[in-house]
Amino acid sequence: MSTGRQAEKIERMKELVPLLQKASQAYYQEDREIMSNREYDELYDELVRLEEETQTVLTGSPTVSVGYEAVDELPKETHEAPMLSLDKTKDRETLRAFVGDRPTLLSWKMDGLTIVLTYREGELYKAVTRGNGVIGEVVTNNARVFDNIPLKIPYKGELILRGEAIITYSEFERINRQIEDVDAKYKNPRNLCSGSVRQLNNQITANRHVRFYAFALVKAEQVDFENSNRRKMEWLREQGFEVVEYRMVTEDTLDDAMEYFSGQVQKNDFPSDGLVALYDDIAYGESLGRTAKFPRNAYAFKWADEMAETTLEEIEWSPSRTGLINPVAIFAPVELEGTTVSRASVHNISIMRKLELGLGDRIRVYKANMIIPQIGENLTRSGVKDIPQCCPACGGPARIETVNDVEALYCRNQDCPAKAIKGFTLFVSRDAMNIDGLSEATLEKFIGKGFIHNLGDIFEIGKYKEEIITMEGFGEKSFQNLSESLEKARKTELPRVIYALGIPNIGLANAKVICRKFGYDVEKIRHLTEEELASIDGIGPVIAKSFVEYFAKAGRQEKFDHLLSHLELAEAPKTDTEQNMEGLNFVITGSVEYFANRNQVKAEIEKRGGKVTGSVTSKTSYLINNDTTSNSSKNKKARELGIPVISEEEFMLKWGIQREQ
Repeated sequence: MSTGRQAEKIERMKELVPLLQKASQAYYQEDREIMSNREYDELYDELVRLEEETQTVLTGSPTVSVGYEAVDELPKETHEAPMLSLDKTKDRETLRAFVGDRPTLLSWKMDGLTIVLTYREGELYKAVTRGNGVIGEVVTNNARVFDNIPLKIPYKGELILRGEAIITYSEFERINRQIEDVDAKYKNPRNLCSGSVRQLNNQITANRHVRFYAFALVKAEQVDFENSNRRKMEWLREQGFEVVEYRMVTEDTLDDAMEYFSGQVQKNDFPSDGLVALYDDIAYGESLGRTAKFPRNAYAFKWADEMAETTLEEIEWSPSRTGLINPVAIFAPVELEGTTVSRASVHNISIMRKLELGLGDRIRVYKANMIIPQIGENLTRSGVKDIPQCCPACGGPARIETVNDVEALYCRNQDCPAKAIKGFTLFVSRDAMNIDGLSEATLEKFIGKGFIHNLGDIFEIGKYKEEIITMEGFGEKSFQNLSESLEKARKTELPRVIYALGIPNIGLANAKVICRKFGYDVEKIRHLTEEELASIDGIGPVIAKSFVEYFAKAGRQEKFDHLLSHLELAEAPKTDTEQNMEGLNFVITGSVEYFANRNQVKAEIEKRGGKVTGSVTSKTSYLINNDTTSNSSKNKKARELGIPVISEEEFMLKWGIQREQ
């Protein structure tokens, strides 16, 4: 098969695999179809044919099953040859001198985790991390679920290659958006990638969408590469690998390539901290040997950090949920890498002391890896002064502590609102008070500045308008939108408020059941006993205890009064509907016919005293699914547990629900 035809077929396979994955997920996990069975079968057969013709199987192909596996630890393994670092420079002329008149591959230096892959008999045999360059960790089962490496290749000899496992910026942002805990968010894609590749359970790895880009072929016996590293890259591509993007250069064409890479780096969806230059001539490169630390056939170019001089105007102390109070440098705005920056984290007091950082100092700032603002140098070094003695969020005492030889400032007040950021985030969420404009990051800023101490304070945020509109990311329009959202949120229902308090084990469904049982009487509900709550079908002793303990805590009733003073609670819903679903738990899946949507079905159930949950468990009474005979995951689970699967029509007939005309 010609090289070009092989590449075309592999590209088509790269289109088919995610398309079939998406169709399969929609059908089996989401109870919907995005293509007909006939179309799926035709595409599947096409993929099978292409895999046979190319002798290549890509990760995620529905023609193979890669099982998930959890291990107790990652085994260690010594590399056959030490993996050396590259000598590096930030000077283009030094790089030009290295290249000279010899054809050289100039490629991205990706910022991820280096992996060594070994294939035998055409199948992935082993994957090992770089580790310390001598000993790495075996991550073979994790590599099998990378998004884009081939599980089978046409070459049947032993192949050893190196590449970089990375996580894209968009995937990094997606994963961080799902993490409510600000302190638990990942700092950068490289850290996330490193943790993802080294998971003990490879299902977690699969969910992180790690990608692999080959950058070096170490061994492939009896293959003629025509003494060319470029040919090695082309051959790897023919085997189904994605390789790092490269340009062929000499000293005369280096500038054009550098201009391309420097312009492209900020557009890329993957992290890169520089470039790598590798001589194309394999024999010449090997003849150069190596130093004790570096091979002589390659050179790394690191981006020169763009520096800007500015004046330190303020140190902002930002409390976090761990108790750590982080210093953040606020400086006169400067342009860096195409954007305006005015703040940079200083991380801890040890770094402040090392920089001798004081207000009014002239400092030089840059973006680490062209992304994260940092202070590179303090030109005037006036010294650290005025470290706060009180936490800005709660006013409690703050003290300097040394942990692992690093000095940092901590708040030790267990009731500090900064430590309860997750509770504030729940309070403003859609199913609770539904307040737009108060993300977790915004709440953290407001709490850190002392604007919010308890839930009721959120509705008094207007008193800080002048300060808020000058904050980064805010302005008159943002503040106006937030004010309108707060005004709208004041008119609400008691179950939403009870749920929004964040009482352990009290979800919205339980809050509705409690309010309905006690007639939406706020005074009665806030003083309920464990016995009264436990009398409700579905409310056990654990939930009852959580509820009572919440309101019994010192100061909690006063804070609840403060919150209620800002709210207009809707009257208790009037209903003559028979409570004939009391004590029953329903799960609804699939499309509905007689109701406008599944939320209407849920409302009908709750109106009659029932509860709706999202997953089938032993406590589920009925699963409502119009496709009662399907093999969806929820149907299968219900059958395993002996739970009735009923259609929408059966549901309506059983409880005498009339169709709306």
